[in-house]
Amino acid sequence: MADDMIQTIHRDPALFYWILFPITIVMVLTGVLRHYATTLLATTPKKLPLPTIREQRSLLRGINLRTNAAQLSGPSFNARKNYLVQGYKDGVFLKDPENRGKAPGNPMTDPAAMEGMMGMMKGNMMMMIPQTVIMGWINAFFAGFVISMHPDERIHELNLKLPFPLTIRFKSMLQSGVATRDLDVRWVSSLSWYFLNLFGLQSVFIFILGNDNAANQMAQQMSQMNPGATGAAMFQPGQDPDKLFQSEAENLEVLEHWYILDGVEDRLVSTI
Repeated sequence: MADDMIQTIHRDPALFYWILFPITIVMVLTGVLRHYATTLLATTPKKLPLPTIREQRSLLRGINLRTNAAQLSGPSFNARKNYLVQGYKDGVFLKDPENRGKAPGNPMTDPAAMEGMMGMMKGNMMMMIPQTVIMGWINAFFAGFVISMHPDERIHELNLKLPFPLTIRFKSMLQSGVATRDLDVRWVSSLSWYFLNLFGLQSVFIFILGNDNAANQMAQQMSQMNPGATGAAMFQPGQDPDKLFQSEAENLEVLEHWYILDGVEDRLVSTI
């Protein structure tokens, strides 16, 4: 047992089918149900007024200009930069220019902000409640089992083992109920198989539900942590749009512009 490369576990081969298949099927069905439940609970986004859309798109325009500055020649970039910087500083793109310089209002009194917070809360509930129930179900019925399989009585036993090393700190989490101190952490227990399904079923959900699905928990968490470069995601409740515009104006002013086609003739000739 000192060398984890020669550890062998002899178990009933039926455990492989009575543990692996039920957990996998339940995880897939739970993801499909979560997708349709999230779709039913999702509220239809309201149509934004034109000043709000202009405010959001104006900030995105400055970010896109700064990101793709190398695609524009010097005069074209300077013309766009001067227009946006002057507009940002003068507050031309603000939806409420009269409120410029004032403290942002309480987001709890904004119906649109409250609706967005309720939508985020619904999404978190649809992720947390099913996973809590599934973990309780696994701990109640499958705790202490290590999944192994006998493909043929004439050949050596095949045990499921993670292909990557793990530290001993994962033992209490992945081998809950396995009262074996020297057992390698990489042996697949029922709880570790649950975590493998939790992180590895994205392709299955894409195949069943399509790319735009709400079944993948990890993708939803990443989208909430990094909402992307959308205008609605930039103007979070309590943020001052004027400060965002001033910050973007400063970023454009300090940007050192270069053109991707500068010296292209010399570079082309040097390759011949």
